[in-house]
Amino acid sequence: MTIWTILAGIGGVAALTVAGSMLLPRHVHVERSATLQATPEAVLSLAASNTGYQSFNPYLTTDPALKISHFGPDAGVGSGFAFDGKEGKGTQVVAAVTGDTVRYAIDLGPMGKPTQAITVQPAADGVHVTWSMDADMGFNPAGRVMGLFMDGMIGKTFEQGLGNLAKAI
Repeated sequence: MTIWTILAGIGGVAALTVAGSMLLPRHVHVERSATLQATPEAVLSLAASNTGYQSFNPYLTTDPALKISHFGPDAGVGSGFAFDGKEGKGTQVVAAVTGDTVRYAIDLGPMGKPTQAITVQPAADGVHVTWSMDADMGFNPAGRVMGLFMDGMIGKTFEQGLGNLAKAI
C-alpha cells in the first residue's frame, strides 16, 4: 500500500464525515417548563429586567465568579448585560416584551447568536413558565454535531434557572 492510497482513504473518510454531518439538523430547539407559585406579572417583571434576571440566572449558580456588567435601561427592550465566565462570554439583551413573553437576543461571538424566550401562561396552581432557546447551527459540521447534544446541555441549565426562579419570586 502506498502513501497515496492511505492519504486518499483518509481524505475519503473525512469527506464522508463532513458530508454526513450536513444531514444533521441545522436548527436546534431546547425548552423546559415548570409550574411556579407566582403571577405572570411577577415572572415577566424579573425576566424583562437586567438586574431581575440575575436573581435567577442559572450561570451564577454554576459559576459564582461570573462577571456581569449591566447596560441599557433597567427593564424592557434594550435592557441587557455582558457576561464573562468559565462557560463563555457574550451579551444578552431583552429584544422584545409581549403580553406573555420576554425574548432575548444573545451574542456569544464565534459560538453563535441563539435566541431565548421566557413565556408564561396562567395555571390553576400558579403560572406555567416555559424557557426556550432556538439556535441556527449553520453549515458548520462541528456545530451541527454539537447541536445533537444541546438539549442535554442547555436543558439542565434551564431546569436550574426555573428552580432559581421559583426561589426568587
